[in-house]
Amino acid sequence: MNLVVFKMNYNEILKNGVNFLKQNKIKNPFLDAELILSKVINKKREEILLNTNNKLKHNDILNFKNFLLRRKQREPIAYILGYKYFWKHKFLTNNSVLIPRPDTELLIEEALKYLPKSKSKKILDIGTGSGCIIISLLKERPKCLASAVDISKKAINVAKNNAKLHQLENKINFINIDIDKYKSYNYDLIISNPPYINSIDLNRLDVDIKFHEPKLALSGGFDGYTEIKKVIKKSKTLLKVNGKLLIEIGHKQKTQSVKILMDNGFYINKISKDLSGKDRCIVSTKL
Repeated sequence: MNLVVFKMNYNEILKNGVNFLKQNKIKNPFLDAELILSKVINKKREEILLNTNNKLKHNDILNFKNFLLRRKQREPIAYILGYKYFWKHKFLTNNSVLIPRPDTELLIEEALKYLPKSKSKKILDIGTGSGCIIISLLKERPKCLASAVDISKKAINVAKNNAKLHQLENKINFINIDIDKYKSYNYDLIISNPPYINSIDLNRLDVDIKFHEPKLALSGGFDGYTEIKKVIKKSKTLLKVNGKLLIEIGHKQKTQSVKILMDNGFYINKISKDLSGKDRCIVSTKL
């Protein structure tokens, strides 16, 4: 890549970056180039676009080039930047955790309906990853008590850092454990975005996801239901009677997931669709 290392201004380096990303068939080359430059010089995109003639330091040009090379390898932009926005907040991300996605915000929307602002409800997040779900909920409902579990120690460390970032480190109990071994009961609400991609679809994922995001957070086993079943069966014992279970599913998993829930004594309250109109979130009640 020919980023000549003499004085360049914002405009010149962005043009170079966009061309390089386009040549390497990267989606959203304009946005990615702007976000990378924003990280390198620690300025907001708006500020960059208003000061396109500002010159860059030698080191900044080298850093920009290195980040572009990582993007060329299809490393997701959220890992390069080290953060991703979810719900109303910024969350730290690295390749130990799944990148928070807009579709998952549906879980927050639905959960808030069952968590009155004035009450202290007991919440559990199964497979917390970056902690974006439980932290977003507690920011909206500070009176609630929360626990969050994940089988990955590295994911728990990211979640703890995010809780610290949002001044919630003393409000959420993060535990590195397999949910099967977890023994704390009487939850009012359990929320989970479990791994639900089957082994065939796992191999068809975009390179960005397949080679960079943690398999542990994506793979739902051969048929895609291994973790969904585990979460439902365990929630049956962890929830209070009339407690709510909210679970994210793959868009073709509604029928089978509903069957598993009903077989385990859950009543189906609602199936919510994501932004593309696909079934994405099941709200159910333990009978």
